[in-house]
Amino acid sequence: MGPSYLSLLDNNELKKRVDKLKEMLTNCVLCPHHCQVNRLQGERGFCRTLDNVVISGADPHFGEERELVGRYGSGTIFFSHCNLKCVFCQNYEISHCGEGDEITADSLAKVMLHLQAKRCHNINLVSPGHIVPQIVEAIYIAAQEGLNIPIVYNTNGYDLTDTIKLLEGIIDIYMPDIKFSDDTTAEEYLKVKKYATISKEAVKEMYRQVGDLKTNDDDIAYSGLLIRHLIMPQNLAGTEAIMEFIAHELSENTYVNIMAQYYPAYKAYDYEKLNREITKEELDFALKAAREAGLKNAFYLS
Repeated sequence: MGPSYLSLLDNNELKKRVDKLKEMLTNCVLCPHHCQVNRLQGERGFCRTLDNVVISGADPHFGEERELVGRYGSGTIFFSHCNLKCVFCQNYEISHCGEGDEITADSLAKVMLHLQAKRCHNINLVSPGHIVPQIVEAIYIAAQEGLNIPIVYNTNGYDLTDTIKLLEGIIDIYMPDIKFSDDTTAEEYLKVKKYATISKEAVKEMYRQVGDLKTNDDDIAYSGLLIRHLIMPQNLAGTEAIMEFIAHELSENTYVNIMAQYYPAYKAYDYEKLNREITKEELDFALKAAREAGLKNAFYLS
């Protein structure tokens, strides 16, 4: 059984989604910012992206979760720009400054096919929320030319639920961050409104579409939800509340990668609570919070 987007290709639904999403670029409300700019006429909103995507790299990647990496790697495409302005961003040159190469949907489709030719197990779209129309168009083009591996939507979690609904049947694996449990704290450090509320609603829609993570006989994921959560100093993220949300409003079988990779970057040293790395005690607290919430598939990759 192949990826679900092949069924949408066969019944012409994928082309209909492409047309609908591209039309949205003329009055952009793709993400929660609702900028309402005409990106096809050179108007830039919060994300600063116009009609073409900008990528900073595309290669087989072996640093992702083992269910994505397998033997040949995850075919990771790193998109530039972002709809968050995290003060601790570790890739701010790409996400804030937009460093990278501008390419068309046709070229993006070729990148996807190239990664498949390298035997990658999936196409891993990093920071896709602001360029959904271009991505879906590229999948449509590539699918006509033989793309047949799962699509991973690797997102910061600040996604508009209405846009996620338009991805049903196109995205095989959703991999959102849930960064903060509280809107006020999130706004201080991410510089956007209602992050916690919006991300939880988006993740619930993702789970409705694909359910728990499913793997094949080689333990490679082909469908489902995998959540990432970055531990923050002094538990600024509200980790225990996030684990409770996942276990009780999604599923106790949800795969959750608890990440301890935080270190001060970008403007983090300007914030007293962000100016150090995570302690072992904070990692242990987060893992305990996951267990106490009842999560059966929470893990930590050292």
